[in-house]
Amino acid sequence: MSQQIRKAVFPVAGLGTRFLPATKASPKEMLPIVDKPLIQYAVEEAVDAGVDTIIFVTGRNKNAIVDHFDKAYELENELLMRGKTETLQMIRQMMPAHVSFIFIRQAETLGLGHAVHCAKSVVGDEPFAVILADDLIRNGENGCLKQMVAQYHRNQCSILGVERVNPSETDKYGIVKTKELTTKLGQVDLIVEKPSPDRAPSNLGVVGRYILTPAIFRKIEETPKGAGGEIQLTDAIAALMLDQNVFAYEFEGKRYDCGSKLGYLQATVEEGLVHSEVKDEFLDYLKKLVLE
Repeated sequence: MSQQIRKAVFPVAGLGTRFLPATKASPKEMLPIVDKPLIQYAVEEAVDAGVDTIIFVTGRNKNAIVDHFDKAYELENELLMRGKTETLQMIRQMMPAHVSFIFIRQAETLGLGHAVHCAKSVVGDEPFAVILADDLIRNGENGCLKQMVAQYHRNQCSILGVERVNPSETDKYGIVKTKELTTKLGQVDLIVEKPSPDRAPSNLGVVGRYILTPAIFRKIEETPKGAGGEIQLTDAIAALMLDQNVFAYEFEGKRYDCGSKLGYLQATVEEGLVHSEVKDEFLDYLKKLVLE
């Protein structure tokens, strides 16, 4: 019987140095896109895909994430007393009753592979998702992780979310070479962490969505430190490929690289243009701004 993808790991211990000074005391994952922090978009995507256990791998100065997904009795009571039932309902829906939130401290930031391994005791012997909140991926009701879960159920192996990236920017991604199975799906033959453009085997970049089998934990344990002196998840996946199939899936949807200032601004503008409260006024403002 096919196992369900019930658990998702969110590595959120990074320092967010590209957004200093904004991230000096506040996690980068709490940066808002209009009125919702990046981490909430990512959690909603996971829950919509059927995940019922959210595992945050946190570090120092990440208490804001814990507080965001905790019950706020005083706030809820204040909203109730003021008759703001719609806002109250929205706050309560952030933490669905059937979803568990678990927080694990990563004492040292030793790389994405190490962060994923920190969740081993909670994940156990079942397949699981990994989501990087920096990558905001929007596709209406058919979110990226939901698409990947469907692929896992069909193929029963690890799935990497990938997209075509600018060939001059391969040194920002894990890059895969694949054997095409369908238009959007390929079997990974090679995966390389941040190769220079002249050494990249393709321009298929791995973005912040993974579904992994539990065998990845043993591979992480056997993986030495790689690029940047960190334990790279890419290297562990390369080792996993020696024992199991690993597929790459070109998801449908638009990705915003919110780990970069430009990507973050693009996401903010485009989400503002579809936000029910401000879209019309915001569009008018942008038109006037362009014409000035």
